[in-house]
Amino acid sequence: MEHESTPTQEASPAPAPAPASAPASAPGHASAPAGPRFCVERDVYSETQLDSEVLHRRDHAPKSLCQRVAEHVRCSPERVKAGARSLLPIVTWLPRYPVKDYLFGDLVSGLSTGVMQLPQGLAYAMLAAVPPVFGLYSSFYPVLLYTFFGTSRHISIGTFAVISLMIGGVAVREAPDSMFYVPGNGTNTTVLDVDARDARRVQLAVALTTLVGLIQLLLGVLRFGFVAIYLTEPLVRGFTTAAAVHVFVSQLKYLLGIRTQRYSGPLSVVWSLGAVLQDISSTNLSTLLVGGVCMVFLYAVKEANERFKKKLPVPIPGEIIVVMVSTGISYGMSLFQNYQVAVVGTIPTGLLPPALPDPTLFSKVATDSVAIAIVGFSMGISLAKIFAMKHGYSVDGNQELIALGICNFVSSFFQTFAITCSMSRSLVQESTGGKTQIAGLLSSLIVLLVVVAIGFVFEPLPQTVLAAIIMVNLQGMFKQFRDIPTLWRTSRIELAIWIVAFVASVLLGLDYGLMVSISFAILTVIYRTQSPKSMILGQVPDSGLYYDVDTYEECAEISGIKIFHMNTSIYFANSELYVSALKQKTGVDPTVLLHARKSREKKLRKSQDRTPEMKSTVVKLDVEEGVSHEIVGGSGVPLAVQANGQVNESHTDGVAKETDALTGFPEREGAELVYAIVLDFTPVNFIDSVGAKAIKSVVKEFAVVDVSVVIAGCNRTVLSQLRSLQFFGEVATPDLVFPTIHDAVLHCRWRHRSLLLGQ
Repeated sequence: MEHESTPTQEASPAPAPAPASAPASAPGHASAPAGPRFCVERDVYSETQLDSEVLHRRDHAPKSLCQRVAEHVRCSPERVKAGARSLLPIVTWLPRYPVKDYLFGDLVSGLSTGVMQLPQGLAYAMLAAVPPVFGLYSSFYPVLLYTFFGTSRHISIGTFAVISLMIGGVAVREAPDSMFYVPGNGTNTTVLDVDARDARRVQLAVALTTLVGLIQLLLGVLRFGFVAIYLTEPLVRGFTTAAAVHVFVSQLKYLLGIRTQRYSGPLSVVWSLGAVLQDISSTNLSTLLVGGVCMVFLYAVKEANERFKKKLPVPIPGEIIVVMVSTGISYGMSLFQNYQVAVVGTIPTGLLPPALPDPTLFSKVATDSVAIAIVGFSMGISLAKIFAMKHGYSVDGNQELIALGICNFVSSFFQTFAITCSMSRSLVQESTGGKTQIAGLLSSLIVLLVVVAIGFVFEPLPQTVLAAIIMVNLQGMFKQFRDIPTLWRTSRIELAIWIVAFVASVLLGLDYGLMVSISFAILTVIYRTQSPKSMILGQVPDSGLYYDVDTYEECAEISGIKIFHMNTSIYFANSELYVSALKQKTGVDPTVLLHARKSREKKLRKSQDRTPEMKSTVVKLDVEEGVSHEIVGGSGVPLAVQANGQVNESHTDGVAKETDALTGFPEREGAELVYAIVLDFTPVNFIDSVGAKAIKSVVKEFAVVDVSVVIAGCNRTVLSQLRSLQFFGEVATPDLVFPTIHDAVLHCRWRHRSLLLGQ
């Protein structure tokens, strides 16, 4: 192991860059090192020297387009097997399935999750504005298909509140109640044709699901799994919290037994809440009592499951208990007939035959399908990655897109609506011992049993019970309000994203709210690139390390050298900002200096006309605090623009006083020359043509006033971009690019010393 102690390394004035030496430790340092140290003695390298003397590129024979295409389309037994394993992950893990170790856990987990699938499928169908039985269909087909195509072992695929609500919003918008009123038996009366309305909404939900599946499939095949990164965690959490508000408000009428119109679009949550409050006097007390008791019981069960989860072998299935008990009470007491408590109603037995979606509806739901496809995938992959990290396996984002696409697309032919994973069911599936996708397969078989054999049993189930189940399951989403104080302490920008996502989604609806949220999140990225932190770096004593001089008191600027650092890449949107910050931080503005030169030359000519024997003068300029430049005067004598703003030349007192009177600036002592500027490119990840032109212009401008500009810490990718952009030429050469700041500093000091010695 090498040990470091790289004190301020110096380069001796020689025709070529000298080796960097490591002087002895500064006085006062302990003789025994406090930690690992290393001493390095090497030449000061520029990128040109590195490429020609040190680094040698590997030879890679370029491949023609035909060769590259042939590599991708070539078919071999190995490629076929790899493709099958990628498309059907079950082929990989099922032959190695350890029955003795995994089967019991998967069996218990599958039963527990299946018991939750039943009431949630019925309840979330109400959110999707379709009859409850279609929620059961959506809890069977997609779950079965995910077993074969999914890569996550623990997420529970099926109905989910946010996606169901988004589907319901589309269905209500395209098929509102007002379209289905028909003449009644009485004079001038109309009645709502519920069957026709529900049939139309099912068609819309199915068409929407078909497009969602196609979009997810296409994104997966094109390897676009990265699209989820544009839905940042604060955005998703703010969005889902807003969705919880929409869901809660939409279920109030079922909890209270009030008949109100369902609204969609901007301000729908306001109109829905207003309609409930307007008709609150007509609340059905029997419905409210049943729903209230169920909510209290479900909340108590959830708290008990959370508090005693380490002692309970499996969570208490509160939802299925509530469904079974309330169904029995409703049937025994005839709640619908005697107390007008709304119930689920007819649930057809058996599965529907496959049918094609209505293609004429695609144009009406195309925009919504994109939003639902991305939100569904984002929620699924985020939860899948959490469980994968916890249990030590990996998930493929692109394959997850394909799996969700197949689940939605194929299932839509069997009258389902769009699905994704559910957080509550996934937690149950994982906590009850689920090990593989077999648990999901078993849960789908439980739903199949209910649909085929005993679905009619749930016909007396009160709708207020389903509303209670939905509302209690929103508890986890409402807890996301706790993010606000946390984000306030950690990141105000992410807090702004959270709040904008929440407010926009609540007021504008989930579809428009999502678009506004993503747009705002992108704007925050632009804002960050437009307001990066810039600083002047100084050297840590006895080292080759450089940090912000305003932050660390130990760091000192190198005499005559300004090291500029800005936390951003350089491209069209911020190139001018970069140049402005450079001039402001270094205090060197060539434009001001050139203007000063012209004024000085003009005054010098006048002085020489009056006193021809005088060859020199002094012009004092207070250009800017901290300025230090070197320029050449019109007479050919070097001028030094100093840190105090003075432009000095060998002079006589008479002319100096005259110039002082003209400029009006007092003379200052202790001036420091700035002869070089180092641009720290360490944070620069990319540069475009506009940024390259801006940097090249900077090099030219500062060269005119004899301030050399060099680049340090430029990574090989950015260096390659500079070459392709034809950045290097007569003014900006590769010799001015250095691998580290310390290399650049040593080169600048050596060059300046060589010039002073006339070499």
